[in-house]
Amino acid sequence: MQPEDIRIGFVPIARPTFDTKLARQLTQQVYTRLQAAGYQLQGDTTLVMNSDDIQARIAELQRAPVDLALLLQSSFADSSMALQLARALRLPLLLWALPEAQLGGRLRINSFCGVHLAAHGLRRAGIAYETLVGAPDDSAAWQQFHHIAAAAAVKRQLRGARIGRLGEHPEGFDTCRINPAGLQSQLGVDIAQLELQAFFSRARQAKGSQVEQLAQELRARLDGFDALEPRATRSSLGVALALRDIVQEQGLAGMALRCWPEFFTELGCAACGAMSLLSDSMTPASCEADVNGTITQLILGWLSGQPAFGSDIVAFDPAADEATLWHCGLAPLSMADPNQQPQATIHSNRELPLLMQFTLKPGRVTLARISEATGSFRLVIGGGEMLAAPPAFSGTSGRIRFDSGAETVMRKLLDEGLEHHLSLTYGAYEPALLALARMLYLPVLRL
Repeated sequence: MQPEDIRIGFVPIARPTFDTKLARQLTQQVYTRLQAAGYQLQGDTTLVMNSDDIQARIAELQRAPVDLALLLQSSFADSSMALQLARALRLPLLLWALPEAQLGGRLRINSFCGVHLAAHGLRRAGIAYETLVGAPDDSAAWQQFHHIAAAAAVKRQLRGARIGRLGEHPEGFDTCRINPAGLQSQLGVDIAQLELQAFFSRARQAKGSQVEQLAQELRARLDGFDALEPRATRSSLGVALALRDIVQEQGLAGMALRCWPEFFTELGCAACGAMSLLSDSMTPASCEADVNGTITQLILGWLSGQPAFGSDIVAFDPAADEATLWHCGLAPLSMADPNQQPQATIHSNRELPLLMQFTLKPGRVTLARISEATGSFRLVIGGGEMLAAPPAFSGTSGRIRFDSGAETVMRKLLDEGLEHHLSLTYGAYEPALLALARMLYLPVLRL
């Protein structure tokens, strides 16, 4: 998530009995840094000092919707303006306290005390908020600010996002059960139910010229593409094209597919390669009709600006403090280890194409899952280092060293009865995920 994609409502509050000259100087410094970083700003540096001022600023922000309201405590003020702002706008709110020099003289702005009062008032009112304490030139504070702002933008993007669900989840895969009403009320996500047979008809009707163009593109990216059975391979490409078209036509942010057994038995191909291509184009796709997995990948992709991948954890090696992530072959190609050429292959059980085979590239990864294992939603969050390693199995695999250790993660997965799919993206986004969980009133489980 880049600053230019994030809309900030700027609300500097103060009280005239404090040092308003210093308050204005600090306010301008914060505002200038926001502008330089590229954030879209609504509201100016005029100090908001009373009920009339805050009502005018609220009206301004209501006319130009924003992702995050930044209440800058430019000097002390009681909690009343913060509560008015929070109740009127009903959007993520950040309280920023400014430190001041302790030189033995007057307490000039008393910013922290103002934020402390506001936090108490909001807490008692049951309203979520974020806090930040730092000077305008504090680099750590700005890093924290960006995590919070990115989370707020993701919250806004979730509201109204549509996920296409193709078919039903397989019997015995309760991990992929869906709760449409809960997803709509808590996350704001809508589900578009799609039928398999109508989709199959569309995939069969894919234009030959478009299929051949896609085949030509994949020859350049995959070893062994032309060694696969041509008819089944082109059926897989028809699936990829049909998915792309449906996403565009229906304005879908992601897809969750019932990938087996019908794709094998009725289309004579695997859906894995098509899902890999869709995810690689920043429209996440999950197998086994795992809607919550797709939503998690969507969140991770928005935060990182890179594709995300839904994976099984299939093995643990406590002695080496490592675990193995795997899936048949639907990971986005951009996740491939650059030292190994990805291969086109067949499904290990059904022996039909098209699958992407490679090992995951080394690097820092963030893992997450919108979980409903307890009957209500939680956000599962973890992190680790993907290691350079040889293939563990056919398909897509990667060796990971979790921050909390392999044994701890293994026990959490089993003791908590978590879903068998975990989503990951490259980079460190745990702080943003924690902020997003608070904004969505989601309990957190750390892996």
